[in-house]
Amino acid sequence: MSEQTDVNEERETGNGRGGSKRKRAGILLVALIVAGGAAGFWMWYKNQVEITTDDAFIEGHIHNISPRIPGQVRSVLVQDNQPVHQGDLLVELDPADYQAQVDYALARLDVARNETSGDYARIDAARAALTQAEARLGQAELDLKRGQALYAREVIPREQLDRLGTAHKVAQGQLQEARQALIRARAMVGLSGTGSREALVKQRQAELTRAELNLSYTRIVAPADGYVTRKSVEVGNNVQAGQPFMAIVQLEEPWGVANYKESDVTHIHPGQLVEFSVDAYPGETFTGKVDSIMAGTGAAFSLLPPENATGNYVKVVQRVPVKIVIDSESDPRHKLRVGMSVVPTVHTGRSFGEVVKGFF
Repeated sequence: MSEQTDVNEERETGNGRGGSKRKRAGILLVALIVAGGAAGFWMWYKNQVEITTDDAFIEGHIHNISPRIPGQVRSVLVQDNQPVHQGDLLVELDPADYQAQVDYALARLDVARNETSGDYARIDAARAALTQAEARLGQAELDLKRGQALYAREVIPREQLDRLGTAHKVAQGQLQEARQALIRARAMVGLSGTGSREALVKQRQAELTRAELNLSYTRIVAPADGYVTRKSVEVGNNVQAGQPFMAIVQLEEPWGVANYKESDVTHIHPGQLVEFSVDAYPGETFTGKVDSIMAGTGAAFSLLPPENATGNYVKVVQRVPVKIVIDSESDPRHKLRVGMSVVPTVHTGRSFGEVVKGFF
């Protein structure tokens, strides 16, 4: 009897322990469910206020270097990936031909100035001749009037009066001829009636200026501080105007371009804080701000934009480029390079109430 009682007690004790274990397991399961729900809710809320994409890259100012004139390369003073400063000499073309053009234009200018000086002397002579012609005409008019008065009193014969009339007409013709000579002299030197500067000298001066500019273009300098990339020019190359030499990449003011889905840009606005990581530097975080949102999607400005009005239409979520200005304090050593992949996160700053209100 006692043995039966012991067995029953052991059964009751085992049942109590089993119930306790099931109870603890239930509590643990409920705790896990609550924790999982809280974690899921937190992740959902975080995704609503922090918008992330991995379709983003670093961009920067890239200056393509090319000559403005044709010529032969005389010297190349830089190498790939070399840092340069604004105004540093990069490439020099052979200046001999362009120096000869400057000398030729200078000689033509001197000749034009000398010719113009002679023309001015002819103008002065024509002006003096005009003054003499006016004086002779005035004297001829006086002589004719006196002769007419004397002829009326029968003091001089008709023949002498005719000679005085002829002299008056000759003086008039000489005056007209002197006026035309002055006009021709002024026209040769390029002067207008208002006395503007000579056209010939001005033309020669313009030719000299153009030749000097072409000579200065033989020295190709860096337009900004940066690093030399894609150098493709060597000494002795014959180059043409506009032929690419190299590129200068600025690293002082890079920016990021993040291609967000069109459904993600609803709450992205200029001025919002951005944190991003770079694949090349794991563990480091860089900061910036949203600068602007592109006025169109990336597909709209592609080489072959989609023609949705033809064929079977399939809706595709578009990407909208967002420009992100990078804080210089977060990259003091200029470690970011153009084309690097980044993962930016835009902090929209939306409150919990705004998120819930927008969701429902």
